Amino acid sequence: MTLEMMAGILGPAFIAGLLVLATHVPLGREVLARGIIFIDLAVAQIAGLGVIGARTLHLEPGGWAVQVIACVAALAGALALYSMERRWPEIQEALIGTAFILAATGGILLLAKNPHGGEHLRDLLAGQILWVTYNQLLPLALLNLVILALWATLRRRVGSILFYSLFALAVTAAVQMVGVFLVFASLIIPALAIRNMGGAPALIAGYTLGAAGYALGLVLSALFDLPSGAVVVWSLAAVAAGFSAVAGSEGAAPHQKC
Repeated sequence: MTLEMMAGILGPAFIAGLLVLATHVPLGREVLARGIIFIDLAVAQIAGLGVIGARTLHLEPGGWAVQVIACVAALAGALALYSMERRWPEIQEALIGTAFILAATGGILLLAKNPHGGEHLRDLLAGQILWVTYNQLLPLALLNLVILALWATLRRRVGSILFYSLFALAVTAAVQMVGVFLVFASLIIPALAIRNMGGAPALIAGYTLGAAGYALGLVLSALFDLPSGAVVVWSLAAVAAGFSAVAGSEGAAPHQKC
């Protein structure tokens, strides 16, 4: 594969990764702060259940009807989790896990008699990031601008309900493009690496290591002909681990001199 061909294939995929990171890095920090780590998996799986449901109705893949069904499903799931947070905060993580497993098995049931069901489930989980086109990127970019603007201006006044709603929209758009695994990795792995940082430096570091993880993973997947989603997940983890090791050693150095 020539460099020109590789750039033509990996370029849209890399930009898609950057767009996913744009919303998932700040939202991931909020997820860690709230201690609801698996909400991303649950909401992503609920959105995926909406997509699977739309497919059983033989709607056009990627069409507006599918997007609406997926968004409605994710918003309903997110708002249900929000109400559970208010009513049963002490068992919130257990309820999130239950929501995830119900959505996952619901998808299996809907696809049980579909001869291509296994392929659909694999695409939903691992994604098809290399099949992303430039035409798909503009709607995601516009949606992300709206999400980030609302999050920056209203989060202190509106609170949890805004977080759950925006989270559902961000995840719904991302999961259809990169899959459940990459959505979760993009949300949690950079947030873990920058958990001891604050303010703008934390966001800059999160975006930088996330972009490096996507770039490394996509290049390695192309060079070694491996599934891109899985390789990017491992690359994100490797870059984040390296960043944490360097940041930890720099933070420990002054202490060692005392």
